[in-house]
Amino acid sequence: MCGRYASKIEAALKQEWALIRAPHRFESYTIAPATQVPIVRLTDKGRACMMARWGLIPSWANGPTKYSTINARCETLHKAASYRGPWQRGQRCLFPVSGFYEWQVTDSGKQPWYIRLPEQDTFALAGLWERNGDMESATIVTLPANELLAKIHNTRKRMPLILDPESFDAWLGENSESAQSIIVPYPVARMEAWPVSHYVNNPRHQGVECIKKISG
Repeated sequence: MCGRYASKIEAALKQEWALIRAPHRFESYTIAPATQVPIVRLTDKGRACMMARWGLIPSWANGPTKYSTINARCETLHKAASYRGPWQRGQRCLFPVSGFYEWQVTDSGKQPWYIRLPEQDTFALAGLWERNGDMESATIVTLPANELLAKIHNTRKRMPLILDPESFDAWLGENSESAQSIIVPYPVARMEAWPVSHYVNNPRHQGVECIKKISG
């Protein structure tokens, strides 16, 4: 799963992700569910970066549901009541992130870890988006963890679906079969992770202290 992440968006994302306009600057070291976050999705004019609530609100719901919708399991995208509509309609999106956090269960409690891609300052997590009235919301797609994340997220052993830029068209397009074909764990060799302070446990905390490596 993915319950907290960091994101830093600058004007350079327009060219890097082929957006129709420069995105608004955004920076947060600890993004929590139910907050407004940047997502990238297709519009009539092309890819655009816009704000959406993290935690998908189904089109048929009367406001946020009582169960968590911040993550959508890839195995049930096509049949889960909250996600099958956006999946079938091709309402897929990208979450621009700098890294994300997972908590490892140890004998002394839960240890937070920060995970990132050293080759990409900003990378994409795959998601679905939905519109309910005037509000847009989104969820991050998860899948079974690779070897690295299975050791860190050692209870549920899940991880977010990470996409390279070469996969953006397949994910954002209308063809669900093409999108389904790229749901694979990200290569461990292209990721890095380190333990961080429990300072990050408080979503109000910001700054580099959140991602600073501690001795493990």
